[in-house]
Amino acid sequence: MAVTPITELNERARDVFRLVVESYLGTGLPVGSRTISKMASLSLSPASIRNVMQDLEELGLLAAPHTSAGRMPTETGLRLFVDGMMQAAEPSVEERRAIEAGISEGGPIEEALSAATAALSGLSACAGIVMVPKREPVLRQFGFVPLNERQALAVLVGQDGSIENRVVDLPVGVTPMMLNEAANFMSARFGGMTLAQAGDALRREVEGDRSALQGAARELVARGIALWSQDADDRPVLIVRGQAHLLDDGTAADLERVRQLLEQLEGKQEISRLLESALAGSATKIFIGSENKLFSLSGSSVIAAPYRSGDGRVVGVVGVIGPTRLNYARVIPMVDFTAQTLSRLMR
Repeated sequence: MAVTPITELNERARDVFRLVVESYLGTGLPVGSRTISKMASLSLSPASIRNVMQDLEELGLLAAPHTSAGRMPTETGLRLFVDGMMQAAEPSVEERRAIEAGISEGGPIEEALSAATAALSGLSACAGIVMVPKREPVLRQFGFVPLNERQALAVLVGQDGSIENRVVDLPVGVTPMMLNEAANFMSARFGGMTLAQAGDALRREVEGDRSALQGAARELVARGIALWSQDADDRPVLIVRGQAHLLDDGTAADLERVRQLLEQLEGKQEISRLLESALAGSATKIFIGSENKLFSLSGSSVIAAPYRSGDGRVVGVVGVIGPTRLNYARVIPMVDFTAQTLSRLMR
């Protein structure tokens, strides 16, 4: 259904519609004409308000869940409110500090992204989501720590200070001296390269029979690079935090919707594809309910904003997923601020 332009509603209709939406977003419940008539900003009788609400229902902006209930906004109505009537509220000083706190602690970029997402989730009472930039770490140092006769802990240190550990199976005949030799070789030969570049360099040396390593030690190096490269390809590109916020007191009568939403959050690849549509934009994107097929059953909303690297390229997306009755005026600026903060981190 096409969204009715806000200019086609007269002042009385706009006032009634705004009060219905704001009441619903605050309580999650349908609102009746008598409740609207008691609001100080509106001097209309319940009968007049009922007539206006009926007109808004015929336009597809309001709906009644059952005959005796009040009205609530439809997804079309929510879209009209968000695009044409909502007055955004900037994040408070405390909210800004909470978002920035985890990001300023240093460490691997994934930890900062996770911290920002957790803070955004807590402040918005939604599930926080962030797409991790697809990047290859630049290597600085390698190490192997023996665990037993057949396994060792392979340690990779990136130039950004990140540290990753993997358990690698040892080729037959590898000694502790060979582990040190292989680690020193990798650090000296592959420092400053990405994993892909290191793998290509090793293959060229082996093919040209120019490798300083032979036998078991050379096989150990190849296994280490292959293991890290494979894990990098499988690395999660989406971090989700705060799913428990979706199970608040207001969901007791709506458990089926929440169950469907939690199941959808488990399918991270599907959500990643949804968020990729925000990568091409320069502004925050808002998906309300069935506007996106992924969340059509659970009736959920997604607010997502892109964040950028130092050269201005969009490298990821941060946002929230929650019920359609989100406090859009508060949450949208909060998502915007989080994206801006992550962009500063990426410089």
